[in-house]
Formats: sequence, structure tokens, C-alpha cells
Amino acid sequence: MPEDLPPILIIGGGLAGVFCALKLAPTPVAILAATPVGHSGSSYWAQGGIAAAVEEGDTPESHADDTLAAGAGIVDREVALGMAREARARVEELAAMGAPFDRSALGAFAPSQEAAHSRRRVVRVKGDAAGRAIMETLAKEVARTPSIQLVEGYSAEEIVMRGGRVIGVRARNLAGVMCEAPCAALILATGGVGHLYRVTTNPLEARGVGVAMAARAGAVIADAEFVQFHPTAIDIDADPAPLATEALRGEGATIVDRDGRRFLLDIDPNGELAPRDIVARGVFASIAAGKGAFLDARTAVGAEFPARFPTVYASCIGAGIDPTRSVIPIAPAAHYHMGGVWTDARGRTTLDGLWAVGEVASTGVHGANRLASNSLLEAIVFGARVAADVAAAPLPAVDHAPMSERLEPIPRDRDIAIVEELRDLMSANVGVIRNGAGLAAAVKSIRRMLSHAIDIEARNMLTTALFIAAAAFDRRESRGAHFRSDFPAPDLALARRSRMTLDAIRRIADELEA
Repeated sequence: MPEDLPPILIIGGGLAGVFCALKLAPTPVAILAATPVGHSGSSYWAQGGIAAAVEEGDTPESHADDTLAAGAGIVDREVALGMAREARARVEELAAMGAPFDRSALGAFAPSQEAAHSRRRVVRVKGDAAGRAIMETLAKEVARTPSIQLVEGYSAEEIVMRGGRVIGVRARNLAGVMCEAPCAALILATGGVGHLYRVTTNPLEARGVGVAMAARAGAVIADAEFVQFHPTAIDIDADPAPLATEALRGEGATIVDRDGRRFLLDIDPNGELAPRDIVARGVFASIAAGKGAFLDARTAVGAEFPARFPTVYASCIGAGIDPTRSVIPIAPAAHYHMGGVWTDARGRTTLDGLWAVGEVASTGVHGANRLASNSLLEAIVFGARVAADVAAAPLPAVDHAPMSERLEPIPRDRDIAIVEELRDLMSANVGVIRNGAGLAAAVKSIRRMLSHAIDIEARNMLTTALFIAAAAFDRRESRGAHFRSDFPAPDLALARRSRMTLDAIRRIADELEA
């Protein structure tokens, strides 16, 4: 690792981290990422687009209202409204950088419809290619921004603290060398938790490491129990599972069982366009009942599929499915974590010198269930806010003592086996539908795994999984994406966000072991 890194370090090369780095320019900053910047994280894979009130007659207030409704009673309205009001300006910034958003013949944005939005509000690229197009645009912008230094091929593993303040980070490269990089400001943009589950739409690096790093350093974690499962992952036994974008349903595609019956209409009058948690549970139940679940776009999209949704079409064809002629088998998959490191509206965490942005953060804007296409929006809105806050903060001098290096080989077979056991456990016991007995068993099993795991990466994954399972056990109600069959209704007394430290999670686990 270079020894002359700037004092501001960003961990993660997805949209949140890269946009934050660009907004910090010309202030020097380094981005540490495990994979090449521009191709990192879930941002690159995002299909739908960015939610913003860009149509005539739409308003940020309406966007915020939809966000609150989807979030099932625990969204911070002020934060949601602030994000919605900044949305168009941030989208315009991306467009000015060259992001090729879909336009009408007159040059206006041509947004699509997605579930739980009251208007066509999702600014997209070629139907289902927004994430890739945006990240490729920003990668070019980074290449011509001299204040940004890229340090690729390093996975952050641990935050270094001194005197109650963040002073650096430990990261491991592909050869297994652990290095220590000092900093005056550390910005976590490490993404989500999808690979804690057996079936996920997330890339491999979405393993919840950022949450664990912050928690082990003493940060408060919020809303850990709320994991969103996308209802229409393409069910072809791929890991990760390819996604069939929600925009397909916005254009009229339906969800049916083996008999061709639109079973979701029995659950919610909005059918396929009900909030994601409702659709995911309906799909899950149909599969569990042996009736299967399929996305049918033959009438709504038909022969136009290759041109309008090329990413989904390619995934289907690669699996031997022609979506212009056949229905697409689907299943719910771990997709997005509403929880994460607690931050205020500027991205500040409870630790001095640590900011968090993007999916690793919990700002209160998503509540119990994220509204479709608010994730990329959150990344750019809060990426800009964090940049402004860090740039204005009085940062201490960096201790440039020689960085330590040690060889810490990649995970051993035992740790790999523990991770595979964890993914099965999380899907079985902490998934779409949960109950107290399963959650208690999960907490106990994760504690056992932690006692056997040696590698720090495996221990980070287990720590984040423990937060999710213990927080889910502690929330004795159903709300948004958190559904417990033993407490199937929401409890008004619990209509609040959860905030927990690692010590609190350990106390819950200790009580279950007693």
C-alpha cells in the first residue's frame, strides 16, 4: 500500500464512495476498494435507476410521502423530505457528467414506474442499465480528477482507534498482507450484507464488513433487523442471483403461479406493484406451497424485451429462458439492508472521525422497507453531504508513523465452511418470514461460529449477522421487511427505529444462552 496516502480515506468504490470523492475535489482523498473502482459494489449492478420528482406535476413532497408509506412508520420524515428535495439537482449533476439517462423526444427525462411510487419517478438508462452506465460515467470522471488516489485490491478489515477517535484502518490485499493506513477522516462506503444469505442479488463484496468494523470500534448500529428481499430474483441457481428489475412490473409484467394465476391480487389490491415486502412474502409463500412463482412479461413487453431490458434479457437467455415466449422463474433474494451504521443527516456516526454513506449507513430515510430506487438516490445525496461535512470539519494532523505490515493469509478451509454454514442459517432462520424460535437458534449458532472462526473477515461477517438476528429477535412485531409469523401484526409501541451497540447485542445473546 502506498505510504503517502492523503488524510481522508474512503472505503468502498461504489456510487456513494466515488460520488463523495468527486464532491470533495480538489481536496485530496484516497479510495480503498477490493475491486476496480467503477465496477465495485451493488451500484454497478443496479437496474432500475434513481428516484426523483422530474415529471410535470410531481413534487419532492409527494416523493417523501411515498417514502414514508413504504417505510412502515419509522422513516424520519425530515430526512426523507430533504433527500427528495435534493434529488433532481443530484441527477442533473450526473447528467452533466455524462450519465446517459433515458430522454423523451423533447429532451426531458423519461422516468419509469416502480412499485409503491405514486408517479413515474425513476430516472433510468436503457430500461435496466442505470447502475452500470452511471458507474462507468463516474469512473471516467475519477480518471480525470487528480485529487483522487485509487488503492484497489485491498479489503478493509478493522478500524484503528486511539483516544476515542478513528486514526486509521487495517486492510488486506490479495496476497494476504495486512497493512495499516493512518487517516484524519474515515468514510465508510462498504455497501450491504447480501452475501450473509444463501440467495442474494448482491456482488461478493457485499458481506456486511463495514457494519462489523464500525460496531467493533464502538459505533451505534441502527435498524439492523430490516433486510429487504427483492421479490423477483431470477431463480436459476446462480450465486449471485440475477435480478429482474421492478421496472418490468411497472411496465405491466405480472407475477403468476404454475397455473398462470395472479396470486398477489389476493394479498394486496396493488398486486405486483405493492411494496416490496408484501410482494416478496407473497412470492415466498407461493413457492413454499409448491405452486412456484413466475414473472410474465410476454404481453407487456414481448418482442421488445431485448431492446427495452437488455440486462434482464441477457440473464434469461444465458439460462436458456426466452422471456419473449416464456415466463421467468423467480424467488425472493436478499437485496438491500435498511439498517447499518447510525448517522445523522450529514453522515456523521457516533465515533469521532468516522462518517458512513450509502447502504452501510442507516440515515432513517428508508425505515422498515426501502422505496424502490431510493438507494442510488441516497448514495448521491448523502455522498455530497458527507463530502461537504468532511471538507468543513477541523481534522487533526495524521500520525505518519511507519505503517505496520503482516502476513495474514486468506481464510482457511474451516472459516470458509463456517461462512457457508452462516449463509444457509441466515436464509433459513433470518429470512423473508421469521419466528422467535428460529431467531433464537440463529443467535446461538452464530455465537458458536464466532467462537470457532479465526479469520477476521469471517468474524466480521458473523458479527454483522449477529446484529441482524439479535435485533430481529428483539423486535417482537412485524413491520415492513421484518415479518415474524409469531408476531404477525405491527405494534404501535414499537413504531421507532432500533439503535444498538455490540455490547447490547451480546447481552441479548447472553440472555438466550442462559
